Amino acid sequence: MVLKPATLARLLAHVLALTPMLWLLRDAYLGQLGADPVAELTHRSGDWTLRLLLLTLAITPLRRFSGWRWPLGYRRMLGLHTFAYACLHFSVYLVLDLGGYWAQILDDIVKRPFITVGFLAWLGLLPLAATSNRAAMRYLGRRWGLLHRLVYPIAALAVLHFIWQVKADLREPLIYAAILATLLLARWPQRMPGGT
Repeated sequence: MVLKPATLARLLAHVLALTPMLWLLRDAYLGQLGADPVAELTHRSGDWTLRLLLLTLAITPLRRFSGWRWPLGYRRMLGLHTFAYACLHFSVYLVLDLGGYWAQILDDIVKRPFITVGFLAWLGLLPLAATSNRAAMRYLGRRWGLLHRLVYPIAALAVLHFIWQVKADLREPLIYAAILATLLLARWPQRMPGGT
């Protein structure tokens, strides 16, 4: 059976999006996560969540400035991969860092601002992932586009989570903040209806 070029391209995109997670799981299995493996798992899963979120947000400006329509076909897939990495990031924190101790996570959400905004970002991704299908788009109609505009404050919360989490060297989170600001400014002149 010969795969069509479009199918092959989507398969390759899935493989590329999953590669960092597979690499992370491989390093965990082989014990190659350094002196603090839980911190390494947390940081790397968080980094890839933010990278994929920004890549997802880059698709609409890419279409606008290039005129290419084909990247739009990858936006939903990248959004769902972003959610998968966010769930991995949250699960590492909850299961490995806190040992599943729910009282502690509620305490952290209330008392630690970087946990608060990170949790709000993850919570915001839930309805977006749940409605990332054609049935939800038909059911919600115009409200679907309004709901999916939550991705902008979610991205801001994710960047803020990273900035507040870093203790000393702010260069990396500020690079992400600059990329997010650039992507948001690229939408300013003529925002496309329903675009993310």
